[in-house]
Amino acid sequence: MQTKTTFFRLYYATAGAGIVLLLVALYLGFSLYQKHQALAETSATLAEAQSELAALHERFDTTLAALEAAEEENDDLRDDLRDEKNRNEDFEDQIQKITGTVGQLDKLSKTDPELLQKYSKVFFLNEHYMPEKLVALAKKYLSDPAEPTFIHAEVESFLEDMIDDAADDDVELKIVSAFRSFDTQASLKGAYTVTYGSGANAFSADQGYSEHQLGTTIDLTTTNLGGGLDGFQNTPAYAWLTKNAYRYGFVLSYPENNAYYIFEPWHWRFVGTDLADDLHDDKKYFYDLDQREIDTYLVSIFD
Repeated sequence: MQTKTTFFRLYYATAGAGIVLLLVALYLGFSLYQKHQALAETSATLAEAQSELAALHERFDTTLAALEAAEEENDDLRDDLRDEKNRNEDFEDQIQKITGTVGQLDKLSKTDPELLQKYSKVFFLNEHYMPEKLVALAKKYLSDPAEPTFIHAEVESFLEDMIDDAADDDVELKIVSAFRSFDTQASLKGAYTVTYGSGANAFSADQGYSEHQLGTTIDLTTTNLGGGLDGFQNTPAYAWLTKNAYRYGFVLSYPENNAYYIFEPWHWRFVGTDLADDLHDDKKYFYDLDQREIDTYLVSIFD
């Protein structure tokens, strides 16, 4: 009886252990199954993520390519814009040059071409020639205030500035004569011819050849000479003029050893500051230049 009981106890113990082992096996198998499922799901998620990553790479590559293409297009657009800007600037420069040229031509067409012509036995002014506008000089500038004296209107301010600035330097300049008409020059030359005969040709121009008819030329003196001209080259006035007259557009027409008349240190002609300045810098005189070269200064004679 006891043996039987022991058997049954052993049997039940063994069976219980088997059940326990079975339950453990089932638990482990289920756990393994769950882990496998989880791993499968993770693998699927990873595969999906890898797929999405690949798609992202593909989109990134596509976007990068599009960006590079856009950048290249932008570079092309910038180049086109720069080229267009350069073309516009060139066109604007051309317009300005054309406008400037038209303005210069218009200005030149309104400027008396006689004003820079060579006279003095070279060119001739007819008896009808008169400057466009003459103005009477203020009496304070005249050697003889009782004698009305006229000058080209555009020259007046240059002449007055020169005489006033000379006075500021304690140098006195007085005007003996300025504009002379064709008829006045004819009468003057006739009187000189009566007195000096053919010798008058050495110091007096025939009518039509006098720079005075232009209204841009003056004869100067000082009171120390009593209103005369002889000896003017020895005065402070002449020294001041040789140093400064070009600044106001005036040049000495007949220096020593010129081919036209005797040395006339009192005779100064307005040719504009541009030409006067260049003549001064080059140590040349008006009649040293070719007429075509002189003509290029006509457009700026009153600037």
